[in-house]
Amino acid sequence: MSTQQTKQLTDSVHIPMVGFGTYLISNDDAAVAVQKAINAGYRHIDTAEGYSNEVGVGKAIHAAMNENNLKREDIFVTTKLWPGNPVWGQTAKTTETTIDSLNQSLENLQFDCVDLYLIHAPYLAEDRLKQWRGLVDLQQQGKAKAIGVSNFNKNHIEELKAAGLPVPAVNQIELHPWSQKPELVSYLADEGISPIAYSSLAPLSTWRTAPGQDSRKSAEMQADGERGDAPFKVMAQKYGVSEAQVLLRWGVQMGYPVLPKSMNPTRMAQNIDLFSFSIDDEEMARIASMDRGDGVAWAIGDPTKVA
Repeated sequence: MSTQQTKQLTDSVHIPMVGFGTYLISNDDAAVAVQKAINAGYRHIDTAEGYSNEVGVGKAIHAAMNENNLKREDIFVTTKLWPGNPVWGQTAKTTETTIDSLNQSLENLQFDCVDLYLIHAPYLAEDRLKQWRGLVDLQQQGKAKAIGVSNFNKNHIEELKAAGLPVPAVNQIELHPWSQKPELVSYLADEGISPIAYSSLAPLSTWRTAPGQDSRKSAEMQADGERGDAPFKVMAQKYGVSEAQVLLRWGVQMGYPVLPKSMNPTRMAQNIDLFSFSIDDEEMARIASMDRGDGVAWAIGDPTKVA
C-alpha cells in the first residue's frame, strides 16, 4: 500500500486525501468496518449525524487506536450537522441547537473535538446563517478544528460572505467524471475553499444497486457502466488496477480528497492504494469530456438522501 498524502485546509489542519465513508453503514456494522478500515491504513473517517452511526464509528476508532497504538491526532474525524428541513416536517436547527448537535455527536464519538464539522445541506436561507454562526462558535470553542459545508452552491456561500461571516474551509460535494461541476469548483478555488468529493464511484455499474440505496442514476448510466468496453474498465486494464481505483485516482489527481466506502477487505485495501499509479494526460483529457452535469446522489430538499 502506498503512502497517503494530505491536503492543507487551514494553517493547522491537514486532511488525508483518502478517507473512509460511512454512509449507509449501520451503527453495528460501522463498529466493525471502521476498525478494519483503520487497520488497512485509513486515517480519515467520515460520518454524520444523519447517518445514525456515530456511536459505532466512535467505538471502532477507539478500538483501532488501541490496537494500532495510534494517538487521537493520528485519526482525522469528520462529522456533519443535520440541519433539519421544515418542508419535510423537521425542526430547523438554530445557532443554539447546532451547538447542542455537535455536543451530542462528540458524546456519541467519545471525543472532545472533531477535525472537521460540516453543515450537511443548505435548506432555508434564514436557517443556514444561524447554523453557520453555530459552527463558527464551535470552532472558536475548540470543538471543531475546521468547519465547512456540504452540497452548497455559489449562491449559498455568497450568502455567508454577505452576512460578514467567514467562508467555509471545505465544501463536500458530489464529484466524479460524470458530475465535474467546473464552474463551482473554479469558484471554490477562487475563494480558497477545498472541495471534498463524495460518490466518486457513481459511474460503476455496481454503485448503489442494493435495496434501499436508490439514486437518480438513469437506466442509460447503468447500462454504460455494464458495457464491456466501458472507459473505466479499459483504463483499469491499462494501469493494472480496479475501476474503482481509476475513479478515485481521478479525484485525487484533481486535488479532491475522496471518501470511498466498502465492507469488503480486498476492495477496502484497493481503494486506499491510489499513489502507486497516475492517470496520463491523454486519459485525463478524455475524462474531462465525460461531464454530464448534475449529480445522481443528492437532491436538495430530500432528507432521505443524506450522502
